[in-house]
Parts: sequence; C-alpha cells; structure tokens
Amino acid sequence: MRTFRTAFLLTAMTLLLLFIGRVFGGQVGMTLALGAAIVMNGVAYFYSDKIALKTSGAVPVTREQAPRLYEVMERLCAKANLPMPKLYMIPTAAPNAFATGRNPRHASVAVTQGLMQIMNDDEMEGVIAHELSHVKNYDILTSSIAATVAGAITWIAMMGRWAMLFGFGGREDEGMGDAIVALAMLILAPFAAMLLQLGISRQREYQADASGARMVGHPYGLISALKKLEAYNQRIPMNVSPTTSSLFIVAPLSARRSIATAFGKLFSTHPPLEKRIETLQNMTITR
Repeated sequence: MRTFRTAFLLTAMTLLLLFIGRVFGGQVGMTLALGAAIVMNGVAYFYSDKIALKTSGAVPVTREQAPRLYEVMERLCAKANLPMPKLYMIPTAAPNAFATGRNPRHASVAVTQGLMQIMNDDEMEGVIAHELSHVKNYDILTSSIAATVAGAITWIAMMGRWAMLFGFGGREDEGMGDAIVALAMLILAPFAAMLLQLGISRQREYQADASGARMVGHPYGLISALKKLEAYNQRIPMNVSPTTSSLFIVAPLSARRSIATAFGKLFSTHPPLEKRIETLQNMTITR
C-alpha cells in the first residue's frame, strides 16, 4: 500500500509537470525544463552521498572502533542479501542515523555517537534494519526522481512568471480571467510539487519501518528505538542542514524547529513518530 501511494504521488507530480508545461511553456519549454532538472538532479544523485556525509561531519569508522556496529550490520546484510555498506560515525550526542547511496553497491550508513551510547542491541538492530531498507528499496533513486520532476515544475513556473512579467507567453485571445488563472497556477504549482515531494519522503519512511521490521523478524526493537529517539531528539540539538535532515531516521531538532514547528506537520519530511510507532505496533509479521 505504501509503495502504491509513492507511485501515485510520483504520477501526480508528473501530470502536474505535463499540465503546467503544456499550458505555458508548450512542448519545447517543458522539454527544456525537464532536461535542466535531470542534469541538476543527476549530479545530486551521483554525489549526494559524499555531500551528505561531509555536511553531517561523518567520519569513517573501523571494526576496531565500533565492533558492535559492524556485528549488527554484517548480520543484517547477510539476512537481506545486501553487500556491506561503508560505515561512518558522526561525533554528536544527538542519537540519529541515516543511509545514503544510489544503489546497494554504493551505499553508506552513518550513525551518531549518541545513538551508539543509548541503544541496546535490539534497538540498534531495528535502526540499522530501517537504514538498510532505504538502501534495498532504492529510496535515493525514488527521491531523485521526485526531485527531478519537482525541479522541472519549479523551473517552468519561474520562467513563466518572468515571461508574463515582461509580456511574453500566453495567447493573444486570452482574456483577463484566463491570465489570472495562469498566473495563479504558476505561483501555486511549485508549492504543490513541494507538498507531493514531501509526501513521497514520508511514505518512504513508513515503508522503511515496515521493511526493517520484516528484516529483523519483529518490530519491537525499532519501536523501542523510535521512542528513545523521540525523547532524546526533543532535548539535544543537531546542527545539520535542512536538505540533509530529510535523510535521518528522525528529524533532527534543528530541522524540526525551523520547519515543522513554524509551518506545521504538513511541511515535515518525516511522518509523526507516534504514527510510525502505531503503524509498527499494528504490524503482523509471518515467519
């Protein structure tokens, strides 16, 4: 069901792109915008892992430095039939973790020092299984596609507003009412694209929770981990950029203050933790 919702949201974004492109930019404008967005997001797709690791302050960690992390990772990778990702540690007290990489063979998982300190083995297994699920489900690819379409919509809207400002675009027989509708669409389309993109991000978190629980064989470790993360992340700030914060298993405090608190849950990249926990509690896992 979560996969269907993600596909639906991606389809809605694509239809929005086609609609706004046809109305204002025509086939040529739509093609140019889509091409530019693909180039920009293609660069992000291939280098987003390096950018995310660098901006979060993550450093490579060896087996000698984090034997428990390696043990859990190797056990789950064997269960899920995944290659071992590169492991990183983020030197901060706030407990959190994220995975990045365009495919399982180019994946990295980063955890914070705070996460290693407060999680027991079952909870650690739940968190790592969640992150490996992002890798296995190719969520970075899904996010890149969503970003490409959203970027194309924003590009068309920006060009459309500039064209209307200087008197270009539109039809000669177009009335004032049609012009107002076109202008409103050019303003609202990027906003709609952003909401659809955020919706995709939230659906992928639900999917990773479920896939992670099935990977382990039960949801209890992840449920306990999410409860701890909720408690600690309300108190300990984490200095990360809003673009990187969407990768983490829970939204860092700094990102939640700047986005979720100010504008509401509608603009959050993560679903509410209480809803994620409730969904996991209602899961039925057959062995």
